[in-house]
Amino acid sequence: MKTLRVVTLNIHKGLSQFNRRMVIHELRDGLRGIDPDLVFLQEVQGLNQRFAMRFATCPVAPQHEFLAGQEWQHVYGCNAVYDHGHHGNAILSRFRFVSFENEDVSDHRYERRGLLHCVVSVPGWRRNLHLVCVHLSLHERGRSRQLEAISGRLEELASRDLPIIVAGDFNDWRHRASAILERRLGMTEVSVAHHGRAVATYPSLLPLLRLDRIYVRGFKVAASQVHRGKPWSLLSDHLAVSAELQRA
Repeated sequence: MKTLRVVTLNIHKGLSQFNRRMVIHELRDGLRGIDPDLVFLQEVQGLNQRFAMRFATCPVAPQHEFLAGQEWQHVYGCNAVYDHGHHGNAILSRFRFVSFENEDVSDHRYERRGLLHCVVSVPGWRRNLHLVCVHLSLHERGRSRQLEAISGRLEELASRDLPIIVAGDFNDWRHRASAILERRLGMTEVSVAHHGRAVATYPSLLPLLRLDRIYVRGFKVAASQVHRGKPWSLLSDHLAVSAELQRA
């Protein structure tokens, strides 16, 4: 297998932009329409007891399991726990998970963040593929520490020329993550590689900020797209980013 299709999206806990509707069913249909091999998800509701009372369409299963269905295998990293539930990051994969670990990279106790690192076995590949799903801090100091944690975790893997994909919501409106990940890990952001610049993804109805990204090492970027307009602008407060990757 030489080509992969990858998607990242902050799903806003399965709610529409202003929290009026549960849109998890439409989101599942949208992901199936893109037909990706790998899906990186942030703000995934692993449990929310209030949703079941508020929304008649709320699925019984955790959101990552519901979205995965029969199409993908799934791994969930729980980050924030509260009285009525918990949420975190998730990765869906058509390929077998070899291992996974969710590292706590929270900068303070009021903003829980995790680094979900998974290893998958891609048929026909001699080396396993490393995947990292992130949702970085709203504060620059926290983001800097979290980018250091990502770099420190992956530097040895990069030195061995292993294929790596890091994707998620970087909350990095000044676009400083690219320089760090390029310098430390030799990574490339897919929108920059394909369009010459990062593309705005937030807010979904009128995107102004370039927050959601896919960074790769060991791949050629054949295509990259931000999914604008309906239905995507109505399925979260962020827009989905996808990429077609060819093994270098």
